[in-house]
Amino acid sequence: MALVLYNPQPRLLSSFHCTRPFFRNHQKKDLHFTSATTKLRLILSIHSSHRRRVPLLLTKSASINGYSVHEGSDEYVQGLRETEVVSRNEWLQRWTDFVRSILPGGNWWRLDDDDVEIRMLAEPVTVTRALIRMWELVSKDRWVIFAAFATLIVAALSEISIPHYLTASIFTAQSGQIPVFHRNVKLLVVLCVTAGICSGLRGCFFGIANMILVKRMRETLYSALLRQDISFFDSETVGDLTSRLGADCQQVSRVIGYDLNLIFRNVLQGAGAMIYLLILSWPLGLCTLVICCTLAAVMLLYGRYQKKAAKLTQEYTASANEVAQETISLMRTVRVYGTEKEELGRYDKWLGRLADISFRQSAAYGIWNLSFNTLYHSTQVIAVLVGGMSILAGHITAEQLTKFILYSEWLIYSTWWVGDNLSSLMQSVGASEKVFQLMDLSPSDQFISEGVKLEKLIGCIDFTNVSFHYASRPTVGLSGSGKSTLVNLLLRLYEPTSGEILIDGISLRKLDVKWWRERIGYVGQEPKLFRMDISSNIRYGCTRNVTQEDIELAAKQAYAHDFISALPNGYKTLVDDDLLSGGQKQRIAIARAVLRDPSILILDEATSALDAESEHNVKGVLRSMRSDMASKRTVIIIAHRLSTIQAADRIIVMDSGKVVEMGNHKELLHKDGLYARLTRRQVDVVA
Repeated sequence: MALVLYNPQPRLLSSFHCTRPFFRNHQKKDLHFTSATTKLRLILSIHSSHRRRVPLLLTKSASINGYSVHEGSDEYVQGLRETEVVSRNEWLQRWTDFVRSILPGGNWWRLDDDDVEIRMLAEPVTVTRALIRMWELVSKDRWVIFAAFATLIVAALSEISIPHYLTASIFTAQSGQIPVFHRNVKLLVVLCVTAGICSGLRGCFFGIANMILVKRMRETLYSALLRQDISFFDSETVGDLTSRLGADCQQVSRVIGYDLNLIFRNVLQGAGAMIYLLILSWPLGLCTLVICCTLAAVMLLYGRYQKKAAKLTQEYTASANEVAQETISLMRTVRVYGTEKEELGRYDKWLGRLADISFRQSAAYGIWNLSFNTLYHSTQVIAVLVGGMSILAGHITAEQLTKFILYSEWLIYSTWWVGDNLSSLMQSVGASEKVFQLMDLSPSDQFISEGVKLEKLIGCIDFTNVSFHYASRPTVGLSGSGKSTLVNLLLRLYEPTSGEILIDGISLRKLDVKWWRERIGYVGQEPKLFRMDISSNIRYGCTRNVTQEDIELAAKQAYAHDFISALPNGYKTLVDDDLLSGGQKQRIAIARAVLRDPSILILDEATSALDAESEHNVKGVLRSMRSDMASKRTVIIIAHRLSTIQAADRIIVMDSGKVVEMGNHKELLHKDGLYARLTRRQVDVVA
């Protein structure tokens, strides 16, 4: 009997004197009472790691939960009985609820998706629709599919014929029919060799089809992602997209090479076995057919459950990848702030959910195996009972019963394999849902529309009543006043909410995007270099033919040639994150922009990571580029360091997304506005 002694308000034991606390935790406790002449002895067992018993002495006047505990008290005995009845009822209720929840269809089997956001971009993908999409991807090499299924049919028919000739050979040998025995053995050898050769070719062709499918799927998905608007990548995470390209595409690739391969083989063999059983004995055949239909019903429910589980596994895996990728990319920040345990907790959260889904999948697989083995052995029992009575009645022979048992086992195992592979097929289809939805995304209008190409680009830029807002990013303060947003609009990474941008008097929307971007050189505040050699990084995106001398000249103009030449392999050095400093990466990015010989050069805080000497040298490059009459160009510089822009022809001062001042350096100082205040602050900081 267990008596709960917990109430946050009144004391549970009165007239009780003890120098130590009654109990130190709220774990399970057992109370044992023994009668005494003048005292009651209460043994309180605290179930802890030490499992010790603490004896407590109560006086005659003690009470528990309002009941008197003096010897012989009827109120005390009645209270104990009532508490015992309530505890027993609660125990039975809990066990009843538990058993009800773990039965098939109970609450424990529910796969809740509240912990993860599953965005439905289109209608759910069915098995038929998924197979059609996969056929579209591999239809160019349809000869591989046809060859695979042709060898599958020959192998399946050969294998299903083997039990017949195997049994016939044994019984003809027993009966002494030597010519028939030799004929059966020869046919058996031919069937075995044919089945072996065709099975090998089948595996080879299906493997090739599998390789083609995963390659085309990844190519199509990657191409679709590259053609999306920038706003799409603002709402999607890198970990999620790489998970779709990696694990999900690999899971989908199992459909042709593994799932369909085994499903079609076992369907053919199962159908052949069923026909043979009905020919041998239609009563036994019907009994076996009923068992297989029952197994198929369980198989269908199991497949649906696995499909939903696969979808959740896909989402949880993507979420875990996001956490891991973010943590590893920000490892220095994690190490400095000592948040390793917190990051491990975030990762363990998703691993726990994956383990929970896997546990339920394993339990469902156990029920599926239980159903199969029960029905399989039922078939054996029915075959022996009914077949034995048929032999005794003279309706069938021992040879026919042996063939029936072999083919009934073949039919049951074929049904099991179909169910098992159908479950795997459902998981693959569940994983393919998000992949196909991403593949079906319409490309950005910038990639499908052809615009105007100007004969000569002068570089006159005019923002006419332009307004813009990000979907999920506020713009406040001086650091978020909209300077970089103007650059994003000018590069057509985003489209204005209203108004228009004119280039030489023509709307930017009407210009051909590819042609327009080829004439722009851009250097961002945090330039990203690709994992390729430095020469390729400088040449990256340049459409005209350039030589190594052109690359080195651009590097010299960006004052990057000296440190590049000092590297072990010079311009052939492979770029690594830890190889170059931030200032060196920025100078390589500037050399990349200079090499394009752009009509419009945009520097978005491009000198923020440079030292004073390098910044002075880059300013000289900018002045020479601006004064070069042979290649007159527009240079747009965004900077918080005002010394960088003092020589500009026109300075535009922005605050909270609006233009507040405009003019050259002297004019703005004379106005004594925001620009003048910022200039004085920076001078005071330097001083």
